Amino acid sequence: MRWHGDTLYSEGAPAQPSMLMTQTLIRQLENILGPDAILHLPEDVLLYEYDASVEKGRPDIVVFPQTTHEVSQIVKLAAQRDIPVIGRGAGTGLSGGALAPTGGLLIAFTRMNRILDLDFENQRAVVQPGVVNLDLTRAVEHAGLYFAPDPSSQKSCTIGGNVAENAGGPHTLACGVTTNHVTALELVLPDGEIVRVGNKQGDPFLYDLTGLLVGSEGTLALITEIAVKLSRKPEAVKTLLAIFDTIDDASETVADITARGITPAACEMLDGWTLRTVEDYIHAGFPLDSAAVLLIEVEGIAEAVTTQAATIDEICRFHQAREVRIARDDKERDLLWKGRKNSFGALGRVAAGIYVLDGVIPRSKLPQTLCRIQEIGQQFGFRIGNIFHAGDGNLHPIVLYDPRDTEQYQRALQASAAIIRYCVEVGGSLSGEHGIGMEKSELMPLLFSDADFALMRRVHDALNPTCLLNPGKVFPVNKGCGETRVRPQVPQAVAHS
Repeated sequence: MRWHGDTLYSEGAPAQPSMLMTQTLIRQLENILGPDAILHLPEDVLLYEYDASVEKGRPDIVVFPQTTHEVSQIVKLAAQRDIPVIGRGAGTGLSGGALAPTGGLLIAFTRMNRILDLDFENQRAVVQPGVVNLDLTRAVEHAGLYFAPDPSSQKSCTIGGNVAENAGGPHTLACGVTTNHVTALELVLPDGEIVRVGNKQGDPFLYDLTGLLVGSEGTLALITEIAVKLSRKPEAVKTLLAIFDTIDDASETVADITARGITPAACEMLDGWTLRTVEDYIHAGFPLDSAAVLLIEVEGIAEAVTTQAATIDEICRFHQAREVRIARDDKERDLLWKGRKNSFGALGRVAAGIYVLDGVIPRSKLPQTLCRIQEIGQQFGFRIGNIFHAGDGNLHPIVLYDPRDTEQYQRALQASAAIIRYCVEVGGSLSGEHGIGMEKSELMPLLFSDADFALMRRVHDALNPTCLLNPGKVFPVNKGCGETRVRPQVPQAVAHS
């Protein structure tokens, strides 16, 4: 890159000014934020072309506001210059939703990390989008409360990102995903206007605009303040580890638990190869010779928890579980969950790269789908591990591959697309919690018709008519704003959750 007068040009490029990289723009942003809140040199913005997916998209400028007013001023400035704007939390997303495939101005919310209000009596909190998920629970646990959505990346992911993607987690089976815990939002629209939707107590009236915005992946507005529900810690918790000699037995157990009218707080499955890899790293107590385990948790009133745990134990043994363990104390329980929540990192120790997928199937289709995933792995020459939310059929197959090998990377993309297509074929969906982003936008026609897209476009255009807010996401190229999205040829080395 080289400056000429007031404008920055790329080396070797024709004498065409960059869309945004002008000294005037930098000065205007510095007037809003100060000089220590802007990155624009190529070596500085390089880090922000990645998230935890296999996608890439480098912004031209990264800014770090601390207030809603600053966000509004930045967005107004970008709108005046027709500059794309992308919001970003901690960069733990797994679908490329916080990347800049068309370049532009990336707003990193990491400095908007204040808890603004804690209302213990009414079990509510108001936070800025950069508050880390687990930090909110830590701030209220002394009062016997917690924030229920718990993605595996909860030690690093932010609540703003959770809202954008409608994130879930192992413990959202019974209490619901992020949208069930958000009551109100403060927004900055694509023209810089600041608006509020919903209310702190969460009683919906007229149109549920809060529900519309949660999970919209930053394509409708930038979220600058979030009111959430806080849940009360249960009186009793029991964590069970059921050990099986076949995946089919474990899968059928999940379906039977649900058929009996039991909804655990969590119901997770790990296949045999994956749990052995995790155990080698975490030493959580997973058996090394099993084909699959179920990690099941029930919570509530002590008497009910005891009864439910006994019934689940009975169901597991009916389906040939060779052993059902119950965690003896919090230390043992925490170790089991440490194994589950650090599983992606464990797999990262045995492969140069991992591609974490996200699809949904009916629970009754678990056995055949897991079999099909292994067939696809053999077809494309990959080991595929399985760690997933078995209770609601939200699968997370993990493709182990070498991203330095372009041919292998392309095969990994083909394998992942085949898996997601199969999920849809058996009556499932494209995503349970990771979102569509850049990763699955071209697969959207598997689920949605032209009429569906037309309606979604009308909703999108009512709020984001210029398509400057998070372009290149969610919609297929021929159904979106017309921007070109090209997959990068060299992806990042390792994905993390």
